[in-house]
Amino acid sequence: MRAKPQPYVSTTNACKLCKPLGACLAFRGMEGAVPFLHGSQGCATYMRRYVISHFREPMDIASSSLGEKHAVYGGGPNLKLGLKNVMAKYQPGLIGIATTCLTETIGDDVPMLVKEFVRDFPEVIQEHGSPALVSVSTPSYSGTHMEGFHAAVAAAVAQLAAQGLPHDGIALFPGFVSPADTRYLKEILADFELQATVLPDISLTLDAPALVEYETLPSGGTPIPAIRALGGSRAAIEFGRTLEGQSSAGKVLHDRFSTPLHALGMPIGLRETDAFFSVLEALSGRGTPVNHELERGRLIDAYVDGHKYLFGARAVVYGEEDLVTGLTAFLAEIGVRPVLCASGGRSGRLAEAIRDVTQDLLPEPPLVREGVDFYDIAEEAEALEPEILIGNSKGYHLARKWGVPIIRVGFPIHDRFGGHRTLHLGYRGAQSLLDRIVNARLEAKQEASPVGYSYI
Repeated sequence: MRAKPQPYVSTTNACKLCKPLGACLAFRGMEGAVPFLHGSQGCATYMRRYVISHFREPMDIASSSLGEKHAVYGGGPNLKLGLKNVMAKYQPGLIGIATTCLTETIGDDVPMLVKEFVRDFPEVIQEHGSPALVSVSTPSYSGTHMEGFHAAVAAAVAQLAAQGLPHDGIALFPGFVSPADTRYLKEILADFELQATVLPDISLTLDAPALVEYETLPSGGTPIPAIRALGGSRAAIEFGRTLEGQSSAGKVLHDRFSTPLHALGMPIGLRETDAFFSVLEALSGRGTPVNHELERGRLIDAYVDGHKYLFGARAVVYGEEDLVTGLTAFLAEIGVRPVLCASGGRSGRLAEAIRDVTQDLLPEPPLVREGVDFYDIAEEAEALEPEILIGNSKGYHLARKWGVPIIRVGFPIHDRFGGHRTLHLGYRGAQSLLDRIVNARLEAKQEASPVGYSYI
């Protein structure tokens, strides 16, 4: 007797974005870089729309513009023509070539095609300043935007970093954080008097000032010579508790150049930030600067002041796995009870990471769900009666349906202004998040009251 086939399960409103989009964001944080999608024009158009609506910045993404015939005969000629056109138009310092579903499905060997381009067109490359060419495999059907982001950063390190003279600099791989977070991290490193290369650095490329003349290639980003020099770094720091076992940028440095690697959780909240600052103290040989000690003290004072408004509040947290982990660590500290931690990622390490950051802080561990969409989240969360949602704008329809406040963090934030300036990290970021959560709770209480409160 034939076995009954399993029902087909579709994705309804995914709690993730596509893999090459993440790669494009990572390449955008490298100086003079042009993200280049080897695939159809529609992929580039979709991603530009998504990125622009969050960052409110122009975003060029080149494309090899494949059509039906290329699905049969291969996209190699279009890729090479596209590289020539990008070099002529932009004079880039780097072209980040990410594959798409189409080119992965038809089996284009992009690293081989790039080698052929370098071999066959040396005069074109030299004429346009010999830009670095970095390729990365990012089919959407096999992962999330975070996997594409980390893969692109790792590819840049693997293909550009070289064994060089040891130097006193350190490498910091923060993952996908906001431009405001990146600026804050650079400020912290400067206060510790540490020479550091932050990769990627989107602090200016995706949050630029108004200029009289439009820049075809935005200023800022991690300098290409600094990426090449990473092999001589005396240490590396990488954020991401779910990256263990992956071929991340930090692991590439460690395995290839024996660079000491400090793998940390995303520093959101007190304990995770303390761990980050402890590493900085060890690397710098000095104590935490006074201004940061004061920020830490003010944060603890705010924890005490806000506890009566937050204790026991049930929260649903969703988004990228490491962001969810960091937010959950922070929520457990301030008395909020995360009842569901959900992500579209499938690293297999989210549950363990959540357990590690919440032990001894919660009466019982939250439910953890990987590889879910918003349909799954809604089914699971409604019975848990959440009082607050924390995540990106894609969860707004659930907050509206349930009549609970939503704290917008991460990416994408399409329905509010300034999402790219949201601060998540460090003592300062925790202070900002705490204020927003407390005020959201107070506003919900005021609005639900028959008389309203003018003094709480």
